[in-house]
Formats: sequence, structure tokens, C-alpha cells
Amino acid sequence: MTINTTAFEAAKNVLVGGVNSPVRAYNAVGGDPVFMKSGSGPYVMAENNDRYIDYVLSYGPLLAGHANETVIADLHNAIIKGTTFGAPTIKETSLAETIRSFFPSMDKIRFVNSGTEATMSAIRLSRAVTKRDIIVKFEGCYHGHVDSLLVAAGSGGLTLGKPTSDGIPEAITNQTRVLRYNDVDQLTAFFQAEGNQVAAIIMEPVCGNMGVILPSMEFLNACRNLTNSHGALLIFDEVMTGFRAHKNGVQGMYDVIPDITCLGKVIGGGLPCAAYGGSRQIMDHLAPIGNVYQAGTLSGNPLAVTAGLAMMQLIKDFDVYDKAETQTTTLVSGLNEMIKQQQLPITINAVGTMFTVFFHKGPLHNLNDVSQCDMEMFKNYFHFMKSNGIIIPPSQYEANFVSSEHNDEVIETTLRTFKRFIDQMY
Repeated sequence: MTINTTAFEAAKNVLVGGVNSPVRAYNAVGGDPVFMKSGSGPYVMAENNDRYIDYVLSYGPLLAGHANETVIADLHNAIIKGTTFGAPTIKETSLAETIRSFFPSMDKIRFVNSGTEATMSAIRLSRAVTKRDIIVKFEGCYHGHVDSLLVAAGSGGLTLGKPTSDGIPEAITNQTRVLRYNDVDQLTAFFQAEGNQVAAIIMEPVCGNMGVILPSMEFLNACRNLTNSHGALLIFDEVMTGFRAHKNGVQGMYDVIPDITCLGKVIGGGLPCAAYGGSRQIMDHLAPIGNVYQAGTLSGNPLAVTAGLAMMQLIKDFDVYDKAETQTTTLVSGLNEMIKQQQLPITINAVGTMFTVFFHKGPLHNLNDVSQCDMEMFKNYFHFMKSNGIIIPPSQYEANFVSSEHNDEVIETTLRTFKRFIDQMY
């Protein structure tokens, strides 16, 4: 019995399913999850001392790689002064100001501890501001495990949301509408029918939770224009794409500006931290100024804020985003060249420092397209890469991430391994 198997069996005795987040259980690909004990730069080390090139990077936060020296040193200096105070700190203000310099639409900011908290709070805020109840989301966009957002589309284009998790009453989700991503006609028809009752659209402006799916410019503009014309708000869930798709987020890349932005992952530098923000007019509805209540004992805690500030410094002063983006471009270009040469039914979607290898001839525009991928081939791909020292997310529906520490040697190793995979499978 391997160390991973032994560790997983022990974990299943005390942790539900042996994990604390479902995708970690490897249900989509089979086999036992790899238990990690350390990381350095672009590598992670398993409990059995196997070393892997890491394209998971904790699902996005580690833009500067594992155990970055600046982040670790700043955390060390912070932790000896105390871990949490439940009181304001100057560093909270500094981090908020720095985030705002990248995301000017976030005139005022509220820190929370997770992307789920950020989206949940943004929904409550949007309903209070508009005095409306209906929320629009798009299938394939994941916004955390918020009751009202854990829904999928029914067979009809404009059906009520149906819960996709037990424990969620339909009374909660019947104010959620689920539409197809990148479908301008459906979105327009929906707003003609119910637009005056909509509080907000919440969306991943570039999807990462069904793999990387890019929006059409027409679609993004339609979301912005229809919410404007019907008095609704537009919420961009940039928990994943903030500082990943672009230093200024998708909103900066496409110049489509939302009313509320949700951030997470990178802004915590590897520690739990998230935020939501918007104009003063909107954000001042929050307590203690307004009547929308939201609180958190550990929100803006000094350790997460310290790590976040260190990461922001690395982005501003040491070009870690630019380095990661350059290496992503090199990797994706190399993969695409091999795919083109052999005319393989594989499509790679990429943006900034994120990419997904889809086993589908493409193009892919929405969840239905992703669902047509060859899932068995993805399983083969996952296990081949893993057996050759490269760890990727264990699902076709996930994004891969590159850090500034994925140097030329790492990229070349990845390309050689991919070449061996396609030679073997095709």
C-alpha cells in the first residue's frame, strides 16, 4: 500500500470523503489523491517524496509560486506580532488602496475570507440597492457554494433555477435564472421578459470553472448594456481571473466595467482572503454606514493582509504577473504547435496566466461544448502527466495555472512530456 493510499484511508476515517473540498478526491479521474507536504517555486513535494511540476498552484493563488521568499519573510515578521486582533489595522487600508490601483471600479472595498463570502455578500448588496430579487447567472459559472447560486439550467431556456445540491429549498433558488454563457439572443429575450425584476447579473467574465472559456465581446457588452438599461447591477466574479487573466482583471482587459467586483485567491498571497467592492454609492449600503449587514471575525486579519500586500508588491515591483504570462504564452504556443502538426482533436483555451487543454476539436463557447469533451482521454492525460512528474487539476472542468517560477526548463519539460503523451495515445 502506497503512502498516498494509506494517508487517504486514514483521512476518510475523520474527514468527509477524506478531503475538505470535493475535487481533491480525484473522483473525476480515479485513483487516490496525492498528499502534499511542501512546495517550492513551481514544484510540490508529495509525502512519498515524489516531486511534481505544479499547474494547480492551489487553484490560482500562487502567482509567484510556492513559498515565495518575500511572502514568507513578511509573514514571519507579522506572525510574531500576533495572528488576529478583531480590530482595524493600517495594513488593511494599504491592501485596499493597492487593489483599487489595479481595479479602479472598486472605489470602496470590504474584505472577507473566501470567494464564496464575496459573491454571497455581493448578491445581498445588489438586492438591497435595487430593491429587486431576481439574480441571473450562467451555466458553467461557479460562484462558490452559495445556496441561491448552486443551480443549473432546466430543459427550457428561461426556466426557474433548480437546486443542484440537496439541502437547498427551491424557495431559495426560484429567484435565480440560469442562462447559457455567450448566448446574446437568449440573454436579450430574457431581459425583454423579466429585466425590470432583475437585481443583478453575476458572471465569470472569463470562465475558469468549466475550464477556460472566453466570452465574446458582444456577450460582455450585452451584459453591461442590458443591466444598465433595465436598472440592474452587473457583478463580475473575478475571484479566479483577478490578477490571473490580466493585472487589471478581465474588466481592464476588455474595458467592460461592472458595478461590483468580487476578488479572491491572488489577493491573499496564498492565505484565505477575498474582497468585494464597487462605487461609494453602492458600497455605502453596507453596515455600519447602511442597512446591509455583513461581518466576519477574521476578515482582513493581519496574516492574510500581509501575504496579500507582499503579493501586490511582487506584481507591482517585480513583474511576477508579466513573467507568468510570458511563460504561459510560450507553453501554450508549444502545445498548439504539436496539436496542429498532428491535427489532433484537442483545443487549448488560454488567457493571461490560465489555460485549459480540452479534448475536443473546438471551438468551445459554453458548458454544453465542454460537456462534449472526451472525458476518458482526459483521464488518460491526467494520469500520464502525473506519472511523469507533472500535476494538473483532476478535472476537465478546471483551469491550469502558471507562476512566474515556471522557468524555461519547466516549460520544456512539460512540452516534452505532452509530446510523449500524444505520441502514445494518437
